[in-house]
Amino acid sequence: MDKRELGAFLRSRRERLRPEDVGVPSGPRRRTRGLRREEVAVLAHISTEYYVRLEQARAPRPSGEVLAGIAGALRLTDAECDHLHVLAGTAPSRTGLHSREVRPSILALLDRLPNTAAFVTSAVFEVLAWNALAAALMEDFGRLSPRDRNLARRAFPAVGRPERVPYGISDGAEFRHHVVMRLRTTVARYPADPEVTGLVEELRAGNATFARLWERHDVQAAPTLTKTFRTTAVGAVTVDCDALALTDRDQHVVLYSAPAGSRDAEALALLGALGPRALRGPGGVDG
Repeated sequence: MDKRELGAFLRSRRERLRPEDVGVPSGPRRRTRGLRREEVAVLAHISTEYYVRLEQARAPRPSGEVLAGIAGALRLTDAECDHLHVLAGTAPSRTGLHSREVRPSILALLDRLPNTAAFVTSAVFEVLAWNALAAALMEDFGRLSPRDRNLARRAFPAVGRPERVPYGISDGAEFRHHVVMRLRTTVARYPADPEVTGLVEELRAGNATFARLWERHDVQAAPTLTKTFRTTAVGAVTVDCDALALTDRDQHVVLYSAPAGSRDAEALALLGALGPRALRGPGGVDG
């Protein structure tokens, strides 16, 4: 049970709700942002004292029944409920290290996908494997160290380095938010992995945007259906986005494709023919 993170998560979910969201009169003299603690306790059918102790990281582990009541009171999504149970220590957690080994069958699949930029990311956004079209669309990952292949570091550069939109993508702000949310759930699953906790601490200390988003305690992102890359070689390329979860290794296969016969499909095919020389600049970093 991570008492401190559980308390912070509950507080953040309570403060985002409005009284009218749960049928509670707001009243003209309300000063508390969101719901009051006693209001959550009433809705969850638990004592106010116990709920206050949960937020203050002083309570013992709550039962599944108590967590269900709190989840209902705070209107948590399925993803937020899962996160709540992980923090409370009532769900299986992975206490070892996250996996960086990609299955051979997945490696073979990347190269068999026609006209699709495909790559595999770890639980901490390190690009572990990729095909030639992904290298042409984004950057030549083979020339980078594992540290520099980390998309979270690309999205949140350290102090003193320019904060650019990675690869000129159209959804830069949404991607940054997505990175923070996934890293929060990753930390909850791998609390003993120094690479996981070290990355989060590095980004919190070195990037103000990451630190601000981290304090929101969000854990669920809206799916990205399309995004646009800006390239010098073929101009803007809009792709469909799909991500397949490899749950046994906590990895994702990310696929970028375009409808057959479209201008974007033709642009992807041309990028594939040009190869890494189609990149936008040194290291593939867009200005």
